[in-house]
Amino acid sequence: MFMRMVYDEKLAQAAYLIGCQRTGEAIVIDPQRDVDRYISLALENELRIVAVTETHIHADFVSGTRELAEKNGAKVYLSDEGDADWKYQWLDKSLSGSPYSHQLLKDGDEFAIGNIQFKAVHTPGHTPEHISFLITDLGAGANEPIGMATGDFVFVGDLGRPDLLESAAGQSGSMKPSAIRLFKSISTLDSIPDFVQVWPAHGAGSACGKALGAVPMSTIGYEKRFNPAIKAGISEDQFIDYILSGQPEPPMYFATMKRVNKEGPKVLGELPIPHQMQASDLIHIDAHKNAIIDTRPWEAYRDAHIPNTLSIPLDNTFNTVAGAFIPENESIYLIIEPTRVDEAVRDLIRVGLDNVKGWINASDIEQAEEKGISLMGVAELTADEARSAMDSQELQVLDVRRATEFAEGHLPAAINIAHTRLASRLDELPHNKRLLIYCLSGVRSARSSSYLLRNGYQVVNLEGGILAWEESKSVAER
Repeated sequence: MFMRMVYDEKLAQAAYLIGCQRTGEAIVIDPQRDVDRYISLALENELRIVAVTETHIHADFVSGTRELAEKNGAKVYLSDEGDADWKYQWLDKSLSGSPYSHQLLKDGDEFAIGNIQFKAVHTPGHTPEHISFLITDLGAGANEPIGMATGDFVFVGDLGRPDLLESAAGQSGSMKPSAIRLFKSISTLDSIPDFVQVWPAHGAGSACGKALGAVPMSTIGYEKRFNPAIKAGISEDQFIDYILSGQPEPPMYFATMKRVNKEGPKVLGELPIPHQMQASDLIHIDAHKNAIIDTRPWEAYRDAHIPNTLSIPLDNTFNTVAGAFIPENESIYLIIEPTRVDEAVRDLIRVGLDNVKGWINASDIEQAEEKGISLMGVAELTADEARSAMDSQELQVLDVRRATEFAEGHLPAAINIAHTRLASRLDELPHNKRLLIYCLSGVRSARSSSYLLRNGYQVVNLEGGILAWEESKSVAER
């Protein structure tokens, strides 16, 4: 048996390529839509991808299941659990007009890829249709599973959050019933041997849980003993309180991902190839109707940037921030280093932002004014300067950290809106005041400053965030 995790560090998402080395057949579990990575990995190991599956309808990325079905003719295995609202709607809509080769799975259903057996286990809670897979290497003579692809059911040190149907998808009243279903799903682990490995769909940093561990895999026995949410003796009420408290605000694009993955992601065929442009071309692009992403470091953007562009450096938060700030159908242009264009395109399509039209070499922005393009800066205050300005009636303090962070302490009279939720709460912010924006260290507030500037607000960023504020306060008190 062959097994490789293919991990996306930015979305903290894991797909799995599992193959039978005797027959050369392989399956991909929970793929993202730039599927060339899985195809190349399979070829490198003399495997061919004949099947594809996913554990549930994902909210944090666009699934590559349909893409692999089109590109490789892979047979699709998907959950048939959950009610009518949680059924896949694209299985009869291949580009050729015929249905995809597929099998819908109920709890206990089995299928084989070569000599490897996959058994579906219904594990609802994160979503109603969620299934996990017990995987047994029959070719090695095993009669018990080696691993369980747990999707967003069991993580290392955590469980998949049950609140997203309400907090992200807007299904009012679904949070507690989902938590109860998740609690009941924990009992399915009782019949699984402790030695079975846990192969989760996410690791530390994912917004699909609140306390995911940085270790990529675990075992059923270890998680039953040490996972805080499933430790023996916890009651249903205690579990509900624990699992629903402290969950981070989901990024705005999560609701879109649920819809796209249920209805059927657009088939790309190939990655978008944006064309190179000159900085002078930006004169003809309306930055209010088209998203221009400036990936340069914050300091460069703060000092001089093209008006109404978004500051989203190409770090591990790039696709999450882009997904939170940019509508799915908006055309996108990149200000970027040439060697990182492919990376940015992949990041964007993974969160459903497909319309990447062009890119400009980041170094060209330095000469933009020579080509008739006006540049502007972003106002930024040190903690000492901000402290002096706090009494102004023309200033509104905005904290863009998570609600759990805000509850632990915040600046006086601050409004709290997590940066990934700004798009849905703009009407809560005043246009007639300057917004003093802060976070922990100044990173999230910097991204938020560019977004709010694009939306017509007056902004000033707190340099160094609340850490600098507390340090300044400490110095003043000495």
